Amino acid sequence: MYGHNGRVTTQPAPPPTNTDVCCPSLTVSPLSLDDAQDFARILKAVADPTRLRLVSLVAAHEQQEACVCDLTEPVGLGQPTVSHHLKILVDAGVLHREKRGVWSYYSLEATTLNRLSEFLSPTSTAHG
Repeated sequence: MYGHNGRVTTQPAPPPTNTDVCCPSLTVSPLSLDDAQDFARILKAVADPTRLRLVSLVAAHEQQEACVCDLTEPVGLGQPTVSHHLKILVDAGVLHREKRGVWSYYSLEATTLNRLSEFLSPTSTAHG
């Protein structure tokens, strides 16, 4: 079993900056402390199996957007628990939340996912 105390703290994602547009690949150069903390926050958010499924469900949904009401049944959890997981993903900058009436709709944050993809992708200049 994991040694989790049941408490999760989240902080809103910082707004994108010019340095967020592109970052060095993991295989090109060592990370700065700020980049390491930023990527750790994002990776921690998606490291949970339920949250990873939620990202996948939103991505696979029509127009890559889903209402929280569309996400509870596929993951087999109640609305409060799903909303909690979605909040963590929004705070990490993985998903975007838009309130429409009483419902919240979630979509992918392409900038964050592209940064993560570029960071994790090996480049042709990597040694090995």
